[in-house]
This record gives sequence, structure tokens and C-alpha cells, in this order.
Amino acid sequence: MAEMPQPLPRTLWVGIILLLGLLCLAVLLALAALKSQHPPLPVYGQVADFTLTNQDDQVTTLADLTNRVWVADIIFTRCAGQCPQMTAQMKSLQDRLPANTSARLVTLTTDPDYDSPRILKRYGEHFGADFHRWMFLTGTGAQVAGLAANGLKLSAVPIKPADQKSPVDLFIHTTLFVVVDKHARLRGIFETEGDGVDWEHKVRPSLLATLKRLEHEP
Repeated sequence: MAEMPQPLPRTLWVGIILLLGLLCLAVLLALAALKSQHPPLPVYGQVADFTLTNQDDQVTTLADLTNRVWVADIIFTRCAGQCPQMTAQMKSLQDRLPANTSARLVTLTTDPDYDSPRILKRYGEHFGADFHRWMFLTGTGAQVAGLAANGLKLSAVPIKPADQKSPVDLFIHTTLFVVVDKHARLRGIFETEGDGVDWEHKVRPSLLATLKRLEHEP
């Protein structure tokens, strides 16, 4: 007759339980450490609904960006200053977006009286914009300001004619790229110009990392 297996000694059971407890504690500590290294991104504000017109003369609202992470800036096509550089930077961001991303790029004009959809489309084509990922928006001055200043914290101020250095020296505006999450909350603000700003090695990698984090948020 086969012998019945002997129960494990009590001390061995205690050791196994202690070992499992230590393993669970180690996992919890590791998760806590990981979380502390990546605190939640701040929320700077909420983007309200808007109605603007894109480069294809189509009405565009906040609903067209719902459940997407997006990056926005503000420029004007007649700009001879920082705008071409900002648009080239946005193009370099477009080129490095993952193939499977749903993120979008949004460029507003601060010169809507001149920047019609046709002109914006020609401007986007000049910089190699992929209009499936990157939209150029115009509208009335009040409509543009409603989104830019109130929602995205992007400002633009007309330059008085007496202070203009050239016929296209029309506006002073921010040189920021801002990031909006899937719930239309402003979550990232990045300076693209100025002393000490390293777009290639610091700003763009950080911006792309922010997009990735926000795309993984529920």
C-alpha cells in the first residue's frame, strides 16, 4: 500500500508565506517608484468648442479632434520672422509621428483676413504638410481668438502701422507648441524659439514623449 504524502512542516509553510509577501511588497514598491518617476502631466485648462474652416474650406469643430491628442501653434503666412521656422519644426514633428498614431497637428492663422483656406493650403503644401494629419485653420478674428487665446493660451497682438519695420511685420505672437489631450484639456506647453531652446535634441523628443504618454491615457 502506497504511503500517504507527508504534510509540509509548519515552518516551511511560514517561510513560503513570508517569501510571497516579500515578493508582493517588492512589486508594489517597484510600481510606486515607477509612478513617482512619471507623475501625471498637469492640466492647464479646457479647450471649449469652436467652429473654424480648414485648408480645404471645410468646417472644422472640436468634435473633429475628439478622442485624439493634438499639437497646435499659431502663425501667419506672410510672416518673414519666426513663422517659417515654426512651420518647419511642425513638419519635422509630423515626419517623426509613429505610423499608427491618431495624433493630429493644428496650425492656426493670426491673420485670417488674408489667410484664406486657399492660401493656407498652398502654404501647407510648400512645407510638405500631410493634410490627413495636419490641418490649417482660419475663420473670423473672433473665432480664431476664441480658440487661440481662450483655449490654447496662444496670443497674437497686431503691430501698429507706425511700429512696423516692413509691410509684413504685422503681428507679435507666441512661438509655443501646445498639446491637447483626448478630453480637450491643455496638457503641454513647449517653447520652440529663443536662447537656450534646443528643438532638435530636447524640445522635439520631449514633445513626442508627451504625445505618447497622452495617447496611452484613457
